Amino acid sequence: MPAGDERELQAVLWDMDGTLVDTEPYWLAAQSEIARQYGLNWTTQDAHATVGQAMPVTATILQERGVSLSAAEIINDLLERVVAKLEGGIPWLPGAERILAELAAARIPSALVTMAFSPVATRVASAAPIGTFHAVVAGDAVPQGKPHPAPYLAAAELLNVQPSHCVAVEDSVSGTTSAQAAGMEVVVVPGIARPSPGPGRHYVSSLENVTVASLRGILRGTKA
Repeated sequence: MPAGDERELQAVLWDMDGTLVDTEPYWLAAQSEIARQYGLNWTTQDAHATVGQAMPVTATILQERGVSLSAAEIINDLLERVVAKLEGGIPWLPGAERILAELAAARIPSALVTMAFSPVATRVASAAPIGTFHAVVAGDAVPQGKPHPAPYLAAAELLNVQPSHCVAVEDSVSGTTSAQAAGMEVVVVPGIARPSPGPGRHYVSSLENVTVASLRGILRGTKA
């Protein structure tokens, strides 16, 4: 970042599956179960192709493998299976609840930006520390999903903040691409489909290593 280009952090925008909550296994298991009902072998490669993608993309992949349901039927089936898993509790990843609470205490708004549809997104958002999420952008709320910038731009608009003054937190290639296309710096946490290194991508081994100071430091061009 050039000298004199310091920016103040206005908001943090969060991916959900695999970033804040350990729900990627729920989605992958649900996909596998649907495929198995049709006598299909849902491979690791198939599963990885869906990570971070919009739900209609996942539905299309399942259809291409031989699932003879409509896209809407596949999506509803996936949602029902994952929501049922969440009834047992939200599987927050290490450090997630702590950093969300610290951002809320610092009066820095957060938004949830996920390709999961509203039944799952709202359930997770409602379980977060009080005062955390000021906006939720779910996959069924935007005309174009990740890797298009629309989801992150929609979240910035809902929060009334400038995209260039936001930091996104992601774990997938499509999500990182989406956030950067929206003009945001990205904190990348470990995921199933890890994005390759590049400008504007700040890698951490865990959310346990993310602090309010480190998020601010990204936009100020400093390390904290």
